[in-house]
Amino acid sequence: MADDRDSLIEDQITTWRAYVSRREAIDGRDVDELEDHLRGQIDRLEASGLSSDEAFLVAVKRLGGLDDLSREFAREHSDRLWKQLMFADEPRAPRTGGLLLAVGLAIGAAVAVKIPALFGIESGVDADFYARFAALLVLPFLAAFFLIRRAASPRTIAVVAAPFVLTAVIMAVYPFAPDGATLVLAAIHSAVALWLVTGIAYVNGRVTSSRARMDFIRFTGEWVVYLALIALGGGVLIALTMGVFAAIDLDVGPFVEDWMLPCGVAGAVVIAGWLVEAKQSVIENIAPVLTKLFTPLFTLLLLAFIVAGLLQGNLIDGGEAESFAQRDLLILFDIVLVVVAGLLLYALSARDPLAPPSWFDRLQLVMLVAALVVDIMLLVAMVGRIAEFGASPNKLASLGLNVILLANLTGAAWLQLRFAMHRTPFERLERWQTGFVPVYLAWAAIVVVVFPPLFAYV
Repeated sequence: MADDRDSLIEDQITTWRAYVSRREAIDGRDVDELEDHLRGQIDRLEASGLSSDEAFLVAVKRLGGLDDLSREFAREHSDRLWKQLMFADEPRAPRTGGLLLAVGLAIGAAVAVKIPALFGIESGVDADFYARFAALLVLPFLAAFFLIRRAASPRTIAVVAAPFVLTAVIMAVYPFAPDGATLVLAAIHSAVALWLVTGIAYVNGRVTSSRARMDFIRFTGEWVVYLALIALGGGVLIALTMGVFAAIDLDVGPFVEDWMLPCGVAGAVVIAGWLVEAKQSVIENIAPVLTKLFTPLFTLLLLAFIVAGLLQGNLIDGGEAESFAQRDLLILFDIVLVVVAGLLLYALSARDPLAPPSWFDRLQLVMLVAALVVDIMLLVAMVGRIAEFGASPNKLASLGLNVILLANLTGAAWLQLRFAMHRTPFERLERWQTGFVPVYLAWAAIVVVVFPPLFAYV
């Protein structure tokens, strides 16, 4: 039987047998019996039409339902097995090729942010121009990196390119008032929307797949980590550059401000994306640590805000000066809620889907409940501000975001509770969270397309 079986599956059976044999309570005869049972399951599954690799995975999972050792093996090795079985025969692009492509596109992004200077548009002077087009000057290069690396089909390329073109037309045609609220909102939300469109390139058009969406969420968190590390290194480089040239009485401040900083930021966006792909195993060790570090900290922050809000009372009372302070407070905690939603997504993406509920899952439930209470407090305050001071683009954009967050966090809290009580599989919680990605994309598109003309571009 072994001679006829795929060598890769035999390797996996050998790995499984070695894992089981490490337990002192199981002797060789027990291992032989378990292996016979595993092979019998594989044979029956192959006879039903499954391929050998598929049969092995299903057999290990089914055996896990009968034996604690095999269940533990399935939990610890499932992700690695899938990667080995699904991609073992797939040709891998050489890393040097990926690096050369990333460097070339990073240089392209750096050049793109300086092309407007040829027409007299300077980043320090024409802030409105760069607010409109900053994301459009950089993110296409990151999207192109993924489309090329994945040998995307013409249909996927068109699906990714169309939103970039449409956004460029809207940002160029809309007569935004200088420094207007709708310009700022459109700039922020266009960057969000185009980032999510870049995700379509990352998953190679598999937008209906919950697993593909979670892969992009994982990529986003890891990309932020690498970009932050690059930023720290870049800050040191800039400080050393200015210090060295200052020692010989040369002022390189204008060069750093006009060239080094904008070109470095644009190039780092692409390089960080390449690093995530090239150094996957390194960042996978960092992700769980980051989530376990920041989840309790943000939970304490939310609980402190709830206590402070209850002690203070109404968040919209006071005069005009106090009203601006309260507005800033609402904006700040809107950002906190977005970070909490992102932290939850990142924690889900870094979690072993087969692991049972733990203390950390229960801590996440506390964070979600606290975030829900804060969101409701913010919604009450926002409705009160709109009733007292009237509607504005910022208020309605914030209100819409909070309504979406309320729906997202409510469902997540309910499913997290059921998961902690062993009544819902982890997969349902994952699907719920990834299902909101298109909702955020749609809301960002509404703010970019509808809000400016609705509020006369001011």
